[in-house]
Amino acid sequence: MKNKPMWLFLLCCGVPLILAYTALSFNWLPQSATNSGKFVDEEVTISDWQQTPGVLWTIALNAPVHCQASCERQLNDLSNIHTALGKNQRRVNLAVFGREFKVGNVVSYPNQQNLEPGNLYLIDHRGLVVLEYQPSLDVQENRMRHKGMLKDLKKLLNYARSS
Repeated sequence: MKNKPMWLFLLCCGVPLILAYTALSFNWLPQSATNSGKFVDEEVTISDWQQTPGVLWTIALNAPVHCQASCERQLNDLSNIHTALGKNQRRVNLAVFGREFKVGNVVSYPNQQNLEPGNLYLIDHRGLVVLEYQPSLDVQENRMRHKGMLKDLKKLLNYARSS
């Protein structure tokens, strides 16, 4: 009778460990993430980043002068994305790299050579570039990527509120 609890204890500890080892060795775990954007591989920090009180994130567009069609399309969508944030608009800024842009609350910064032209980026309040969103030629696919960016941004804002 005394051995029964010991075997039961070993069985309850051993079976989950064996299952976990098997799942890891055969790559049965999902490879996807919950974010829609692509994490920036290397650490990119904007050197002259202006920190605005109460603003946690910035949506930035890298739009150098030689970037024409895709950048113009993204510039037009940038204000719509900010409007779609609703009550979170005051916690998110807009920025453009590489062009002077004097519309609303968009802040202009010098060109960033280490960022892809035409892409949208999510940047934290310290100037660290976190997520990247590549544009698409298809309007519907581009709209879905913007919805994914809004979803990611709302999650990040909720995490910041809870901490």
